[in-house]
Amino acid sequence: MSNSSTKSSTFFPEPRILPGGEKEFMMDVATSDLEISMGPQHPATHGVMKILIRADGEMVTAAQPHLGFLHRCAEKIGENVEWLQYLPYTDRYDYLASMNNNLGYSMAVEKLLGCEIPRRAQMLRTICVELNRIASALVAFGTYGLDLGAFTPFLYAFREREWLLQIFEKICGARLTYSYLRIGGVFNDAPPGWLTEVGHFCDVFEVKAQEYYDLLMVNKVFVMRTANVGVITPAQALDFGLTGPMLRGSGIDFDLRKDMPYMLYGEAWDAGAFEIPVGRGEMGTLGDCWDRIYVRVKEMTESLGIVRWCLANIEEGPVLADVGKTIKVPPGEAYVGIENPRGELGHYLVSDGGKGSSRCRVRGPSFCNLAILEDIMPGTLLADAVAIIGSTDVVIGETDR
Repeated sequence: MSNSSTKSSTFFPEPRILPGGEKEFMMDVATSDLEISMGPQHPATHGVMKILIRADGEMVTAAQPHLGFLHRCAEKIGENVEWLQYLPYTDRYDYLASMNNNLGYSMAVEKLLGCEIPRRAQMLRTICVELNRIASALVAFGTYGLDLGAFTPFLYAFREREWLLQIFEKICGARLTYSYLRIGGVFNDAPPGWLTEVGHFCDVFEVKAQEYYDLLMVNKVFVMRTANVGVITPAQALDFGLTGPMLRGSGIDFDLRKDMPYMLYGEAWDAGAFEIPVGRGEMGTLGDCWDRIYVRVKEMTESLGIVRWCLANIEEGPVLADVGKTIKVPPGEAYVGIENPRGELGHYLVSDGGKGSSRCRVRGPSFCNLAILEDIMPGTLLADAVAIIGSTDVVIGETDR
């Protein structure tokens, strides 16, 4: 059969001479690649997305992501509402990391304002975004195992995630879309006993994280499904502008929290509170599906170190800068990129001195990371398509916005 993804070919094999001396009857066979739509309702696409796959038998010859099913005009809305009114829309990008989305947008507006954020507010921000990173990674870990047929890790991951959602609910009243991190700081201070519970969670979760690794990451079937599959070389990762675990899974040690520090991450790094896990080709080839999931699992324990550092150094004080009820942003432009659970989330904002932004542009990490699929999926088996797509850990609300 043909390996071409663009046109069909005709084979004219030479007939075999049978034992009786006669020629074997042959017929001309024309074959072409089969187009398969994975989605927009396929469970392994993790949302309303379609991957158009072209296959020659069991071999994938081409793959193309089709997005836009959840497009909600978020950026255009950002240009038609006031500065603070846009904050709840950021929750809906990557709805598994709403705290991080709030932070990225708020920091971009704060850069335009030139305001100084109280230290206690920065501590609470850091605690919340790192706990949210853990909650996001738990979904990535649990659902990836589910994609490949492992049901139990999903239940374990969501057990701990439920505790995290209760912690978030106690500080801001919401479980998924928080709008807690505000322009100038945070909405309110931590309630009595909240920081103590966060510390207790860290102690318990450190043990659970090792359980996750033992339960799935070294499972023989899981390793066979992910090692040497969907390999992204370091050169490919850089060429396609990958960020986050997708980049670090290919062995490239780059994390905005370390390399371009913001908030208090520079202090935490200098204090040795965390490290940056990278792929090492431990189970197969550097940059394979296993490496990308390994990075996400290890990042959860590194986030614990950052949270503990904040708990040890947090001080009393205000939690919101005086930015006024009606925020007045001077004319100018600003770009701020932060390390979201899926990579660099960037906000580019332009102010003309009005009540809202005159230009609002978002760099979504999931959207950028998806581009690599067209390059790495051809030449793989059809059964590996789910493993490769799941390893990108996309959230469709953010790719479409």
